[in-house]
Amino acid sequence: MSIKENLHSIHQEIETVCKEWGRDPAGVNLMAVSKMQSAQSIHEALDAGQRLFGENRVQEAQEHWQAIRDSGDYEDLQLHLIGPLQTNKVKDAVALFDVIQTIDREKLAVKLANEMAEQNRDLPCFIQVNTGLEDQKAGIAPQAVSEFYDMCKYECGLDIAGLMCIPPLDDPPALHFGLLKQLAEDVGLSQLSMGMSGDYERAIPLGSTIIRVGTGIFGARS
Repeated sequence: MSIKENLHSIHQEIETVCKEWGRDPAGVNLMAVSKMQSAQSIHEALDAGQRLFGENRVQEAQEHWQAIRDSGDYEDLQLHLIGPLQTNKVKDAVALFDVIQTIDREKLAVKLANEMAEQNRDLPCFIQVNTGLEDQKAGIAPQAVSEFYDMCKYECGLDIAGLMCIPPLDDPPALHFGLLKQLAEDVGLSQLSMGMSGDYERAIPLGSTIIRVGTGIFGARS
């Protein structure tokens, strides 16, 4: 199927799952994860009406999006950083992205706050939570979320919009989605970035507001 057909199919699936669980489909945003995609594929998605995209790396995102941004053709484009952010890339990230989804340590929060002030930008941010406590994965431990949220919001002045997670591959994802939902409720957040190509149908019933889909839209990467 084409990218346009894939997008249509996923939107239909979102509507079906939302209807089954009593949710408004308008409350679930489909993000196209465009990492490692060609310019042609990205433009196919844009031509199909997709406007919310996620990128994992700052440098690759600049290669994908800087010219598109500079053209001014897509004023409603929303670009989220959904991969780890190194502090030496913060300046570029603040300049390019609309939302940072992967705040996971105090040093990064402070650097982002300072850079946003420098550039006069106030980007919504998500705290990444390592729900599976995996050593190789970024994110705040679940038990530290409340304290870290307070630090980001009240000490750094960041606009914390929600939480995001990437469940362990071998665990039932719904356990981690349920945990993230509870953690968000505990600190009064309503935005949840959770669910990807293989498990978004389980994230929607548990309150996901952003599902991050790459292969389901663009096909398997070579």
